[in-house]
Amino acid sequence: MRITQRVKKILDNYESDNPGTKSNLARILMEGKLGGSGKLVILPVDQGFEHGPARSFAPNPPAYDPHYHFQLAIEAGLNAYAAPLGMLEAGANTFAGAIPTILKLNSSNSLATTKDQAVTGSVADALRLGCAAIGFTIYPGSEYAFDQMEELRELAEEAKAAGLVVVVWSYPRGPMLDKAGETALDICAYAAHMAALAGAHIIKVKPPTAVISLDAAKKTYEKAHLDTSTLAKRVEHVVQACFQGRRIVIFSGGEATSDDDALFDVIRNLRDGGANGSIIGRNTFQRPKEHALAMLAKIIEIYQGKA
Repeated sequence: MRITQRVKKILDNYESDNPGTKSNLARILMEGKLGGSGKLVILPVDQGFEHGPARSFAPNPPAYDPHYHFQLAIEAGLNAYAAPLGMLEAGANTFAGAIPTILKLNSSNSLATTKDQAVTGSVADALRLGCAAIGFTIYPGSEYAFDQMEELRELAEEAKAAGLVVVVWSYPRGPMLDKAGETALDICAYAAHMAALAGAHIIKVKPPTAVISLDAAKKTYEKAHLDTSTLAKRVEHVVQACFQGRRIVIFSGGEATSDDDALFDVIRNLRDGGANGSIIGRNTFQRPKEHALAMLAKIIEIYQGKA
């Protein structure tokens, strides 16, 4: 596999990792239309757990079929496809080796009353399915955050020893945070930093708003004269919180929207802020396939600096 100088430079930031893990990280970074650029677009399909099948797939019924998502990611030229155990098992043989996969090891659901997630897969499953990485969600701010961090520590240790990449979804939630606080700039940066401290190779957070949630943080932000006026500047700050850009930081596609242009504007701000890319699910697979492919092609062009 050819490794570009840009990807080699990113790999150099992961100083403790073994050749197996670096090879899998390189697989992801070198895959698809953005391969070699240091930018990523990943398709995540864990929404069936999170929101239920109808809310996830009824807007585009072909998406009930797990094969549909493999095909969408491959045809769009994405870097990787992330999904829970059953989704990957359903296409593991047909699409073996066709695209790097990420096994999402824990999930919540909308029937639950707690801010927690159940572990639904294992490192052994990821190896059996030929995955390049495991994925894991933590909820900083939740009553269960410490348990989740300890689960992550054990799974990350096992995954790294086996040569797998660790991708962490870091979503602030809990009794101390209102809805605005969950995407506040100080909270998003804090959550991303926690994921970096926990040993994540790739960190996924939501695009931050200009809200500063914590009173103590407001004083610091004001004293430091941090520019929070644009999404690009706020993204730059989140990337800075991840070891000054020494860790790969990608951002979610946000809430489901029918406004393509608004989504493209967000992607441009992510790019301009130094984000490594996007992980975008419902805003692609809930659209008809040709529409989704056109949208993903435009997103890739934006990260290439062509749009």
